[in-house]
Amino acid sequence: MSKTVNIEELTTRVMEALESIRPFLNRDGGDIELIQVTSDKVYVKLLGNCSGCPMNFSTMKLGVENTIKQHAPEILEVISVEL
Repeated sequence: MSKTVNIEELTTRVMEALESIRPFLNRDGGDIELIQVTSDKVYVKLLGNCSGCPMNFSTMKLGVENTIKQHAPEILEVISVEL
């Protein structure tokens, strides 16, 4: 039987992760917005200078995804969305 994931608690940990990296994004004129958290995926949107930056893939994988996985190891993937 699989363990039930508490989405509210998971979302709180994801928000804490985003808050810890937000100053680095802000320093470059960017930001990040949490769109949705599921049991194993996080959907975010890069804002400001981060949205059009050629380095945003590296920022997403190396910075955002690693930080989120440290706070919430059950997250398997972080997906950047364009709305």
